[in-house]
Amino acid sequence: MISSSRPRMTGIGRVLVIVYAIMALASTGRSFVQIVREFDAAPVAYTLSALAAVVYILATLALIFSRSQGWYVVAWIAIVFELAGVLIVGTLSWIVPAMFGHPSVWSYYGGIGPDGYIGYLFVPLILPFLGLWWLWTHRARVPAAAAEVAAS
Repeated sequence: MISSSRPRMTGIGRVLVIVYAIMALASTGRSFVQIVREFDAAPVAYTLSALAAVVYILATLALIFSRSQGWYVVAWIAIVFELAGVLIVGTLSWIVPAMFGHPSVWSYYGGIGPDGYIGYLFVPLILPFLGLWWLWTHRARVPAAAAEVAAS
């Protein structure tokens, strides 16, 4: 049986949720403005920014409600997807910068691009590692009856 007597939303957990919420707001605002103003200029980059916004919103909610087993699983899926997205988009933005047209939230790993573009100070690269660590160290509780069924 996995259990923890520690409160989940204190200390680093609370800070993590706040940073995810800030990234959700920032990427939502950025993608909205990009899509409304100049979607035709870089549809891939702006669609990726919108996708990042959805992932950050979902991860924020999942972390808040991760005491339940279902939300805990959703948090893992969202954050692993986020990590894959930032690694893939970040790598491709360095290797094939013309593919995107303009930077997205995950371009250059959320850091500084070759043209002096300043992203999110590498927060998109660091955040999923912190999120996965936090999920790993704060596993969702499994009810005793479910643990007994799983053990048999």
